[in-house]
Amino acid sequence: MAAIHITDIEAAINYWRDKSPSPDGITLAAPIRALAEVYALMVYYREDDVAVQGFPPKAMEAWLTWYHTTQDTPCIAICSTSQGDAVCKGCGRSFEEVQHWPEMEPAAKRQTWRRITLAGDAWRFNRYAERSRERSPAYVAERATS
Repeated sequence: MAAIHITDIEAAINYWRDKSPSPDGITLAAPIRALAEVYALMVYYREDDVAVQGFPPKAMEAWLTWYHTTQDTPCIAICSTSQGDAVCKGCGRSFEEVQHWPEMEPAAKRQTWRRITLAGDAWRFNRYAERSRERSPAYVAERATS
């Protein structure tokens, strides 16, 4: 069952706080109120995630607006599943996740993102990230002055 993690609710609330700040320090924009109600219930019941089924429509609309501002795919164009690996060394997704990514629902994609980010062992989080930093103009300039 697809679910939305509390950290995604927090990120969506913060997105909307930046986009629609309170005019008086008290009043909240409608999307923030909708998400805050879900967030408060999650905190009260000590839940880490909430099922998509039954998610309040206004909160879902606000969450989806935030979701569409996030990076869609963790792919770094180094796909080892095409070479027979069950889990991609580049992005950390399973073969099935890579194959079905375009059809996956937003909450399922976010669950995958969360899992691979927490694991942090795909190249996107280590070797590849290190190589891209090494090639950045700031890194090259810093190394030149050392």
